[in-house]
Amino acid sequence: MDQAPAPGASSSSSSRTGVAAPSSVAVEGAKKYFYLGGEVVKAVDGIDLTIEQGEYVSIMGPSGSGKTTLFNIVGGLTKPTEGTVYIDRTDISKLDASELAWLRCRKIGYIFQTFNLVPIMSALQNVMLPLIFAGIEREEREDRAYEMLKLVGLGDRAKHKPTELSGGQQQRVAIARAFVSNPTIVLADEPTGNLDLKTGLHIIEMMIEMNRARGVTMLCNTHDLKIIKASRRIVWIRDGKVERIERPDEIVLDGEGVKERL
Repeated sequence: MDQAPAPGASSSSSSRTGVAAPSSVAVEGAKKYFYLGGEVVKAVDGIDLTIEQGEYVSIMGPSGSGKTTLFNIVGGLTKPTEGTVYIDRTDISKLDASELAWLRCRKIGYIFQTFNLVPIMSALQNVMLPLIFAGIEREEREDRAYEMLKLVGLGDRAKHKPTELSGGQQQRVAIARAFVSNPTIVLADEPTGNLDLKTGLHIIEMMIEMNRARGVTMLCNTHDLKIIKASRRIVWIRDGKVERIERPDEIVLDGEGVKERL
């Protein structure tokens, strides 16, 4: 399988590579505008945000606030209309398609609300997928995928297909898949959105442990206030802008959500 060159690996790609301060993620003046029926929708409207290596940050805000768009910009899934996004010192907004694919394959892991598992594949095969795209040899990718499944408590479910697993087990497969390529950053999009309370708490605890054990930077896009306890910082987004950034100990929760700010 042909592999795209690493960003910065050659003179042609180094001209597209920028350098930011030491951090996993640095967003500078990011804007994303959509044009619908002659109207301009400012989904992201000038956001600056730095996330340090190993930090666990949650993006929160009401529906339509722009947090999903910001999440997709950081993940290289959409390009900003304006501004710069650095991932491990590489300006991803200037990468071409092959360079961006290389970076996403090796630097970023994704966890989705709907799991996004391939239904005809076993748990092991699903976890192996990023390693196939990375060009890893079959024996090594099988070993690594199986070790990740054991790590999330599903070693005995390796041959089961998604339809034979519970929602929580499917999300654990998705977590194993996100971490199997040893990414520096994992992006989690509503990772507990389709889970019951008990299972959701278990998934949060697992993500905290993976963050601490592996030093992987975690960026979580969520409505779930339970995730606040996992975060070092909470970035509140409203109308495409950063409204405020808080630490968990600055927020008081009641049974239904945020009760007040300290």
